[in-house]
Amino acid sequence: MKILLATYWPIPHLGGVWNYMTQLKNKLELLGHEVDMLGYDEENLDIYLVNEGKKVSRDKLLPLLQAKLNTRNYPEIYENKLVEYTEFQRYIFELGAAYFGLDKYDLIHTQDVISTACIDRIRPRHIPLVATLHGSVAHEIHHQLTTIHKSANSYIAKAYYDEIEKNGATSSEITIVANNWLKNILTDEFKVADKQIKVLRYGFDTENFIKQMKVKSHISSPRNKKIIIYTGRLTDLKGVQYLLTALSKLKKVREDWVCWIIGSGTEESKLRIKSKVLGLESHVHFLGKRDDVPYLLAKSDIYVLPTLLENQPLSLIESQIAGKAAIVSDVGGLPEMVEHKVTGLLTPPADSDMLYENLNLLLSNEQLRKNLGSNAKKWGMTHWSIDQGIKSLLEVYQEAISMRKNGEQDVPNDSIL
Repeated sequence: MKILLATYWPIPHLGGVWNYMTQLKNKLELLGHEVDMLGYDEENLDIYLVNEGKKVSRDKLLPLLQAKLNTRNYPEIYENKLVEYTEFQRYIFELGAAYFGLDKYDLIHTQDVISTACIDRIRPRHIPLVATLHGSVAHEIHHQLTTIHKSANSYIAKAYYDEIEKNGATSSEITIVANNWLKNILTDEFKVADKQIKVLRYGFDTENFIKQMKVKSHISSPRNKKIIIYTGRLTDLKGVQYLLTALSKLKKVREDWVCWIIGSGTEESKLRIKSKVLGLESHVHFLGKRDDVPYLLAKSDIYVLPTLLENQPLSLIESQIAGKAAIVSDVGGLPEMVEHKVTGLLTPPADSDMLYENLNLLLSNEQLRKNLGSNAKKWGMTHWSIDQGIKSLLEVYQEAISMRKNGEQDVPNDSIL
């Protein structure tokens, strides 16, 4: 088959979606399939067909959209800045995808609700569409509307993104989610039909990751210090601000640790300042976006994820394969990945005091730390088999092809363009 993997998010980027797409592409190609990957570029401006190195310029598409989506024809778009931004971004994505052409594919596999809704509007009606949702966009926006996107008319953006969530989750033949947490959100809150959704665990290339763990980098382990590690985006939702507060408490009682913070994001500058204000310069090291995460995980002792909202993070999967004791927030799909006090510790979100207590516990109790890491690795090596994951996914592909061939879900969406 010729398959298109598509996402509304920038690619390549630091995060689980891109890693999932690249691992999936590699495995599908080993099985004889042809795979293209489509998304925004790293600057979030142009539409990018990654493997062919082709781009459609935003500057060429924007005048067409501005002529059509003006204040006279669509005044409601301009009532909220976030809605205005997203409307133009999603139509640019849609026009870019249409420019590249979709009729050459046997199947399209999208990775979020926005790209799914966009692709559905322009796909040739005989081509099946499968969506994997890596989280709840609506829930993330609900949080951001109380922080970075707070405004007097936030309710407009909330309603807008709730509608996108429902549309994106119902536009494909089959919608894949990683856990029951996300399935329940879609069925209970957004009234997505149960038959639309399949719960399918991600496959992960454990063999390749273990090889990468042995590839040394120039980062060396500090002598007589345990290493606490965070890997991921540096955004408000990831909760690293609460980790820094917990570490400031930890510093008052012990000095036998350092924390490596790996990743980049919109909150990086604020987090660096907070770390300095808390007097953590000698203990907390911001290592930026890196390609040697497997090796750094291998050198670490405790993985921590203080997130406020999470689906099924690749970074936690990697920590389990690396056999590390994990402390993760008791939110989203994480309780389905970590059994408390067996394969890791669950801690309340946004609670720096409990996070400090759990960090101190694992630093003090070597046997518990080793047991949690060992159990996590045993569970992870079994649970994240990429071969089983690909096998299950190909079965979903065939089911979607059959559904499309038989005319199921063949109701075209209206388009403004």
